[in-house]
Amino acid sequence: MSMSGVVDLAAVKAAGEAKVKAEQARAETARQGGGGAVPPSALVIDVDEAGFERDVLQRSAEVPVVIDFWAEWCEPCKQLGPLLERLAQEYNGRFLLAKVDVDANQMLMQQFGIQGIPAVFAVVAGQALPLFQGAAPEAQIRQTLDQLIQVGEERFGLTGIAVDAAAAGPEGAEQGPAEVPAGPYDALLEAAVRALDANDFAGAVQAYKNVLSDDPANTEAKLGLAQAELLSRVQDMDPQQVRNDAAEKPGDVAAQIAAADLDLVGGHVEDAFGRLVETVRRNFGDDRDAARLRLLELFEVIGPEDPRVVAARTALARVLF
Repeated sequence: MSMSGVVDLAAVKAAGEAKVKAEQARAETARQGGGGAVPPSALVIDVDEAGFERDVLQRSAEVPVVIDFWAEWCEPCKQLGPLLERLAQEYNGRFLLAKVDVDANQMLMQQFGIQGIPAVFAVVAGQALPLFQGAAPEAQIRQTLDQLIQVGEERFGLTGIAVDAAAAGPEGAEQGPAEVPAGPYDALLEAAVRALDANDFAGAVQAYKNVLSDDPANTEAKLGLAQAELLSRVQDMDPQQVRNDAAEKPGDVAAQIAAADLDLVGGHVEDAFGRLVETVRRNFGDDRDAARLRLLELFEVIGPEDPRVVAARTALARVLF
């Protein structure tokens, strides 16, 4: 049995950008009228290949999704599965349990590199991570879940999902976190806009960060920060040189990232997104992560409701998984 998933999760680089992604997804869900309390029965779901992106990847931007790979013929699965389901109810929205029948979803089993079942993974802000394989003792599973939730909160801003109090499970079960009301930040936001108008991008960045330090879900500040950081990056660029470098060095990740910034500033949104999705597809490790995180930043500039962002998110998920 290996319980190394939490160690891997703690080592994920640039977790701040993943936190932005999580906040962005929650804001989008709220704007679409979703994000309300769910019944306890919704904390355990059956997932197949067709619904994996929606039910696991997208949901992982608001709550850690624990995946239980199982099969009807697997005896240890019959012990582990009910335990995980009970813990999902007990943790009351701090994680979501997704059950995958490997016999019916061979492609998912191959994509996760599973050699035997039961196998348990987590997906957190789009990051797929191994937790353990085989039937583990309940105490160790609880410890792993506690660490997973803690890291999800601290590094990725995952606040979980609210559970309908009227249909809550065990007495004393922990409730989902309350929304933090936004404060009166008009003066700070106005100062940021003035800084942008004066091309003081560093000042604008700091002003927006001051708002977000107290109100991480402030949509106007998140959008403004993303725009100010983009303008700051391209301010001293030589556009011709950047484009020449990108054309002559297709394998240079930094060159492609710089060109994508220019694409976006120039209004070529789909070109910017397509360039970075392709860069993610061609690379691995730190280079892939750098391109992916910059793409998430550019999503923030355009806004989650834009159909070009929605399409690019789908394309990104396909190359990642």
